[in-house]
Amino acid sequence: MSIDLNTNYGHVTITNDVIATVAGGAAVECYGIVGMASKNQLKDGIAEILRKENFSRGVIVRQEEESVHIDMYIIVSYGTKISEVAHNVQSQVKYTLNQTVGLSVDSVNIYIQGVRVAQDDE
Repeated sequence: MSIDLNTNYGHVTITNDVIATVAGGAAVECYGIVGMASKNQLKDGIAEILRKENFSRGVIVRQEEESVHIDMYIIVSYGTKISEVAHNVQSQVKYTLNQTVGLSVDSVNIYIQGVRVAQDDE
């Protein structure tokens, strides 16, 4: 599935993988985010942190008629206020997709897959 945009300059097709990668990159830059998690999570109780090239495994892009919805699976840092982190991610993802791709997103749903405690180097 892909999203088609008609501009003054012509027709642009953007795949869901591109949108997911841009959204994942915007999310991991937010304070309190440890990383993206896979949407097929927790087989043995441990959420896997995805690398940059696999962000699309932790983001679902849905297009319903003229609206675009994004589901994101993230891992947050211990000690942060989860509601604030989720709100910041939602705002950042909407802003980034609007600025880089020119895409207006109707909703960004955040699913917290885990909380990680910072490991001290001893």
